[in-house]
Amino acid sequence: MIELGLSRISRLLQQTPLSWKAIHIAGTNGKGSISAYLSHLLTADGIRCGRFTSPHLIDRWDCITIGESVVQESLFRHIEAQVKLRDQTLGIGASEFELLTATAFEIFNHERVEIGVVEVGMGGRLDATNILNNVLVSVIAKIGLDHQALLGNTIEEITREKAGILKPGVPCVVDGTNSPEVLSTLDARVKELGLTATYTNPNAPSDLSPSLGGVFRDLDLLPHQRANMCGAVSALKLAVPRVRPGSDVDSLIPQLSNVEWPGRLQKIVLNPLITRTEPVLLDGAHNAQSAEVLGQYVEQKLRSQGKNVTWVVAASRGKDVTSLFHSFIKPGDQVATTTFGPVDGMPWVKAAETEELAACVRSIPEIGEVKSFGDDILGALNWASGNAGGGSMAIAGSLYLVSDILRLLRDAQKDRL
Repeated sequence: MIELGLSRISRLLQQTPLSWKAIHIAGTNGKGSISAYLSHLLTADGIRCGRFTSPHLIDRWDCITIGESVVQESLFRHIEAQVKLRDQTLGIGASEFELLTATAFEIFNHERVEIGVVEVGMGGRLDATNILNNVLVSVIAKIGLDHQALLGNTIEEITREKAGILKPGVPCVVDGTNSPEVLSTLDARVKELGLTATYTNPNAPSDLSPSLGGVFRDLDLLPHQRANMCGAVSALKLAVPRVRPGSDVDSLIPQLSNVEWPGRLQKIVLNPLITRTEPVLLDGAHNAQSAEVLGQYVEQKLRSQGKNVTWVVAASRGKDVTSLFHSFIKPGDQVATTTFGPVDGMPWVKAAETEELAACVRSIPEIGEVKSFGDDILGALNWASGNAGGGSMAIAGSLYLVSDILRLLRDAQKDRL
């Protein structure tokens, strides 16, 4: 169950002064990528950096990294146990995400982190991460409609919730490619608080850093990737001088070429999980905005000479699967629908029924073969691989499906040893 509010996390951490400074990131899409870029660059600069993102990808503790390495399971479980005991002793009744947030922050203290890169879980104003009180810079990534039941029904209401991380005296960076409605709502809050705000412009990367334009050209980036990189670099330029005066931030920018963010437009070989040796596109697009980005990428990269794509898809219950799937599945494509399994630490997350997903996909005009596999992910992968032959194959619709597939692949690789 999701319970927004700061009272419980405040009690959990009331005896734990945070010994590190933070970069706090909110938004609907791009938070994870910006976090990854920042963590990589800070570590490259010799700054001891912690990163907390959500949800986890394969194991519950991989949402916490220290210096680009996932925190040790033993340390995670030790500190988590202390946090849970505190919760029980004080009768707080904290939510799963609040317990996880407190665990991450305690681990950052334990590991003597200098800067913690912290991604908002949901919204911003009442998100558990908004307990942060020593923020170097706040970042607002791309905002779209998501979690309306909790955050508001309009883009302006959702934006106001996400703008709740902005704090007096703390400079902020805003993705300048946001819609006019989002930008005007953010601008009003920035002016109300009297903040110094940087609105990024990915069309002029050299204005931000002389070497950023070169990174854009070398990587052949899509617009949203450029926007996320600009957000990270802008935040870096505001944060680093406050902890390392005189540090040459511009010299770090070429390091962006080495950053990988699993589950986002990731090309992966699934052998030995299945026999296919050609790369498969793996993407956790799970809302209308990220699905549109995935559709643009597939159109440019996978549909050469009008070729079709074979998909394996799943989605969380309650998602608008029509706007989701219709953004990237096209006439002539073949589709396997499946479900993801229970999500560790997030028991409220449920997978949508595969027949419901199949019915949605079949409403696409001239769609190819559509087959429902229930919870048989491996069956869906093998069917899709066989139907695709050596052609394009992609997996999408949910980060939780991505997690299950990466976990299955890891297990298959272990069994092979």
